[in-house]
Amino acid sequence: MTAMTQDRFGAPDTLRMVQLNRPQIGSGEILLKVHAAAVNPYDWHMIRGDPRVARLMGGVGLTRPKARIAGVDVAGRVCRVGADLQELQPGDDVFGFARGAFAEYAVADASLIARKPADLSFEEAAALPMAAVTALHAIRDRGHARPGQRVLVNGAAGGVGTFAVQIAAALGADVTGVCSARNSDMVRSIGAAHVINYEAEDFADGRVRYDLILDNVGNRTIGDLRRAVTPGGTVVVNAGGSPGKVFGAVGGLLRAAIVNLFAKQRITMVPTTWSKGDLLAVTELVDAGHVRPVIDRTYPLAETAAALQHVEAGHARGKVVIAVA
Repeated sequence: MTAMTQDRFGAPDTLRMVQLNRPQIGSGEILLKVHAAAVNPYDWHMIRGDPRVARLMGGVGLTRPKARIAGVDVAGRVCRVGADLQELQPGDDVFGFARGAFAEYAVADASLIARKPADLSFEEAAALPMAAVTALHAIRDRGHARPGQRVLVNGAAGGVGTFAVQIAAALGADVTGVCSARNSDMVRSIGAAHVINYEAEDFADGRVRYDLILDNVGNRTIGDLRRAVTPGGTVVVNAGGSPGKVFGAVGGLLRAAIVNLFAKQRITMVPTTWSKGDLLAVTELVDAGHVRPVIDRTYPLAETAAALQHVEAGHARGKVVIAVA
């Protein structure tokens, strides 16, 4: 099979296209023929081994990448299933979280795979897992958004942001999206009642206060965010950081945790756990017409490095997808 691999930490251009044997599966696992994969900030963090402190936590690798093939978000067709699995069978179209999605074949735990929404293409389905589940956790589970509440999404035009706007609107919230002027119409079209152009306005000036703020950017201090949220409101922090940092978003998350001990407002972080239940909840939103992926660009597998560089630059409009087959 063709796969994009790396043997050392570095920029996306360290990836190389090689031919490998198809991976083997074990109990509780599924072999997928990958039709599409999506790119997340998570992926370039893994490829760079960034922030540096993450290498000490065991999930990335200390001196070289723990996973030779990157990529998590996947949509494709089941090729083989573990002997103990019955729910999914070869030929089923699925989406979810896999290991090594930037390849023609990938292995996934059956507990992290669900049937693909029938109305979505493979490319659209691949755009869902990490970004949509993160938005669901942030808006529904941590933010507890309710009808009539004022919800602000900072970074509303990005991967998580586009889903967060739609999910908050589906829950009946009055949504404000913060984005650039060029993305204002798109953010309105997916459910934002109000749009703030960050180049001309400051959402944290205290003139309007929100019941829930989701920060996907990390360009404001915790103090700024607290000034913009109601006394009993919630700030959900989901900032991915930028390349080349020692602590990256980890430092900001630690500061948020400390402030939360003393602040009247609730400062919380998005959990990094995933489940089939999350995927099924996202599927329900898609089937009900409440959520639809916004796809910025689609790249062939051979141009995975370019796709990662585009996401790293921080200006992707919705999701960036890799069309594999």
